[in-house]
Amino acid sequence: MRGLFGGLLLGVGILIMTCSGLCSLVVVFMGFSEAMRDPSVIMLPLVVGGVPFAIGFGLFWWGRWLLRADPSKTPPQP
Repeated sequence: MRGLFGGLLLGVGILIMTCSGLCSLVVVFMGFSEAMRDPSVIMLPLVVGGVPFAIGFGLFWWGRWLLRADPSKTPPQP
């Protein structure tokens, strides 16, 4: 069950990061002409798209941690 949950978190995190990153990239390229006049416009996709990207990154690392942490292996006793 732990492996399934870890895999789901990993997949959802990758999907959120991909969608957020592509959307931010499209917004940056669409607003490139406006950014020449006002460079602070480039920060808008970072603020709006950065939060979902960070959440997706956190889900990705949490799922990766769950998949790597194996409860059946105990550390050797000295």
